[in-house]
Amino acid sequence: MPSADGEDVTVTSADRIVPLTGSLSEIVFTLGLGERVVARDITATFEQAADLPVVTRAHDVSAESVLSLRPTVVLADTTTGPAEAIAQIRDAGIPLVVVEPAAELADVGRRIGTVAEALGVPTAGDRLKERTEARIAAVRRTIPARGDDAAPRVAFLYLRGSASVHLLGGARSGASSLLEAAGAVDAGKASGLTKDFTAITGEALAEAAPDAILVMTKGLDSVGGVDGLVNIPGVAQTPAGMDRRVVSVDDGVLLNYGPRTDRVLAELVEQLYPEAGEGA
Repeated sequence: MPSADGEDVTVTSADRIVPLTGSLSEIVFTLGLGERVVARDITATFEQAADLPVVTRAHDVSAESVLSLRPTVVLADTTTGPAEAIAQIRDAGIPLVVVEPAAELADVGRRIGTVAEALGVPTAGDRLKERTEARIAAVRRTIPARGDDAAPRVAFLYLRGSASVHLLGGARSGASSLLEAAGAVDAGKASGLTKDFTAITGEALAEAAPDAILVMTKGLDSVGGVDGLVNIPGVAQTPAGMDRRVVSVDDGVLLNYGPRTDRVLAELVEQLYPEAGEGA
């Protein structure tokens, strides 16, 4: 089968699977093949994978660790690296399929289909795609109806307090599709930020003027919670900062765009429209 890095890969056995990202692990497990997975990436945070050995950390693949587990197929995406490790695994004769990463809801079905084909279970892939898309559609039906002018403006902030990393997401951050599916406006994108991320400044936040701020849970913890977040220069002056309106979603699932995306979307909807839940 064609691999996203231009290679043509033949997979003859899916008995020992090593997915090199958490999102790929999630797809493999949801396809019902979890018992065949022999290792995980550190971002595979779900309970079923917890006891598996970790062979990658933040895209730092250990080829030796992967090969020591005698995999029959390895799954990666185009951000997996370093390139030398990928080449070492391939040079050892292990089929390695590279999957295009997901950046929006429209990518969910494609990713599931590619993984299912690589592992020889295309019918299970079709069923999972249908279930996942139906669940996402069901969540979208719960979003309160409102005009475009009343849609909440939400800024996605990437935070790593220990490294003093404070970034504002733009059109290519990966969050836009999710926010738009939740009936919101991506404030960074709407303010003209065309890249993935830009350093947070008072000027950029004032231009974005978010009604709410979306963060990953660990990122929020790293800056000292909501109290620390509003102390980042410029945040307190936004409508979101003044109202302390913060939406927090687990790091391991927020931008995965996979089988659990309906749950992520449901969390977003619940936190953005608490009044809808109160009236249910």
